[in-house]
Amino acid sequence: MFDRYEAGETAVLVHIEFSDEERREDLVELQLLVESAGARSVGVITGSRRSPDRKFFIGTGKAEELAAMVAATEANVVIFNHALSPAQERNLELVCQCRVLDRTTLILDIFAQRARTHEGKLQVELAQLRHMSTRLIRGWTHLERQKGGIGMRGPGETQLETDRRLLRGRIKNINRRLDKVDKQREQSRRARKRSDLATVSLVGYTNAGKSTLFNALTSSDVYAADQLFATLDPTLRKLSLPDGAVILADTVGFIRHLPHDLVAAFKATLQETRQAEILLHVVDCADDNMTENFDQVQKVLKEIDADEITQLIVCNKIDLLEDFAPRIDYGEDGKPERVWVSAQKRIGFDLLLKAITELIGQVICELTLKIPASAGHYLGQFYRLDAIQQKEYDDLGNCILSVRLSDADWRRLAKQSQGELETFIFESSEVDVSC
Repeated sequence: MFDRYEAGETAVLVHIEFSDEERREDLVELQLLVESAGARSVGVITGSRRSPDRKFFIGTGKAEELAAMVAATEANVVIFNHALSPAQERNLELVCQCRVLDRTTLILDIFAQRARTHEGKLQVELAQLRHMSTRLIRGWTHLERQKGGIGMRGPGETQLETDRRLLRGRIKNINRRLDKVDKQREQSRRARKRSDLATVSLVGYTNAGKSTLFNALTSSDVYAADQLFATLDPTLRKLSLPDGAVILADTVGFIRHLPHDLVAAFKATLQETRQAEILLHVVDCADDNMTENFDQVQKVLKEIDADEITQLIVCNKIDLLEDFAPRIDYGEDGKPERVWVSAQKRIGFDLLLKAITELIGQVICELTLKIPASAGHYLGQFYRLDAIQQKEYDDLGNCILSVRLSDADWRRLAKQSQGELETFIFESSEVDVSC
């Protein structure tokens, strides 16, 4: 019905306060998202409701108020700080006579602008196609290619059905290409494991300073800016430690209510986080919403099955606090829990490297397992993790298996086996400290 918005256009923002915590969003964050997308806000509609209106999300009265503001400001687009149903979007577009976007579509559009690599562009396009498949309005004939008569639209097929078929075909094609990329990444991960270099992955809320920290630690030039989702594509560099080295991975920043289609599309990229031995959880300690943002990142980590990996909290931007010096906070078990640094001013890096070194020795497990023939299916799991160091069989057919893997991977496998794997431990030794 209406063309998608373009960067530089004017927008009216809509933000509704809900009593339900799961529906609650941040207006300042919406304004930052809109700015990151390249649009310019010319008005804001706010209000409060107990639950969304089925037809307009904001109710009939607010919809009329919104339409009046759009007309008065001559805005090109309306952007909601919430997820809208396809029906709500269409109803609002009829009232406002302009394009209406919800929060999910806005985030996807920002990702589309930021993607630089071939893989990143494929992942974003897949997420967009999945999201828009529920919002088809005769809009996908541009995906068609010249071909013979077989498979073309039949006499009983509507334009919308043709669009759906073309969309499904495009999604299937992208999935095939991403599967190939995933296999290539898996080969790279196996090569890193064989080199005995642990992987440390940077995670955190978007704009917490991950890429700035990554560049400062590794002398890299990853794009970093004071904007949401400045970096999408994962970057890996070798990081030298006082007595060794690790692979440091910079990944996409998280945000509250990160679209599920986006999480699914970035599965290969997020594998860098899931396969890491340590997560450096970077938080902006000068942000008033630090605790809330921290909780949102933990939710996403749980969603991608990375919540059991050992975390080191990196409290960044201490230069914005008054009278604050870099330090390491230790837990009751003697392990480093937090490091206070400034990536911009390069303050506290020696303490950060010290904390990473101390943790690396505590997250690698070396075990010897006696696995009976009836439980041979566990061997495949260790092979997939490239964790097998040595394998032999005793006279009774039991497999004596020496493995080396991260503490998080071991705990994950033990949990999936409902504790059975732990009964097979023949003898174990941990690097430096008990895992």
